Amino acid sequence: MSRGEGAKRTSPRVKAKGIAALLEPERPDYNYLREIFRHLRRLLDVKVVRAPKKTPYVPTEEDIKNYYEAVWKGENIRHLLVIKTFLYTGVRVGEIVGIRLEDVDLAKCQIKVRGGVGGEDRIVPFPQSFKVALAVHMEGMRKRKASHLFVSSWGRPYSERGIRKVMETYTRRAGLERPISPHKLRRFLLAWMRGRGIDDALIQPYSGLASAKSLKAYPGTDGATDVRRGYDEAIKAFPV
Repeated sequence: MSRGEGAKRTSPRVKAKGIAALLEPERPDYNYLREIFRHLRRLLDVKVVRAPKKTPYVPTEEDIKNYYEAVWKGENIRHLLVIKTFLYTGVRVGEIVGIRLEDVDLAKCQIKVRGGVGGEDRIVPFPQSFKVALAVHMEGMRKRKASHLFVSSWGRPYSERGIRKVMETYTRRAGLERPISPHKLRRFLLAWMRGRGIDDALIQPYSGLASAKSLKAYPGTDGATDVRRGYDEAIKAFPV
C-alpha cells in the first residue's frame, strides 16, 4: 500500500490553518517556510513529483497550407508578406516588428535581426523567390517615408499585439482547431528543416536558439556558408 492509501486526510485548507496557528507567533517569512517544508518532505520521505514535460505543438503541413490559403484569400498583401516572412525566416514576433528597411539585404536575400534573445544580432536568410515581392513592398514603404519593414495603415510600426490579432483572424478563417501563432510558424519552419536533413548545429546559429559556438562540431567548415547552402536547397520544397 502506497503512502496515503486508506488513511483519512484532513483537508489541506484545515491543515494549513492548524500549521498557521503554530507558526504565527514566529512571524515566518517565505524563506523560513520554504526551509520548514523542505525538512518536512525529508522527514516524511515525500518525493517531489514533477509533471512530465509536454511536447510542444508543431502545426502539420496541412495546417500550414490551410492557414496560408486563408491568408491568400484575404487579399491583404501586407498580411501575406508578414506571414511569409515568419515562415521563411523563423523570426520571433518581437523581432519582426523591429526590422527596419536597411536591415533587409535584397542582393544577399537576408535580413539582419537586431537584439534577439540575449541581445545578440543575427542574420536570417529568405528564398530568392521572395525577393521580388519584398522589393516591391519595400519601395512602397520608402514612398510612405516608413522606417520599418512592416507598418500599419496609419504608418506606425506594427505592434506584437497587432500581429497576433491579425493571425488570430486567419486561424478562424482557416477553420483550424488550434491557433496559429508567430511562434508556431517558427516551430514549423525549424522542425521542417530538421526533417529535410539540416543538422541542428547548422540551424541554431541563424535561428537564435544558440550561439555560433555550436558550429565547432563541424571543424574545417564555413558554418555560415553551410547554413545558407542547406537552407537554399531545402526551401525549394517548402509547402507554401
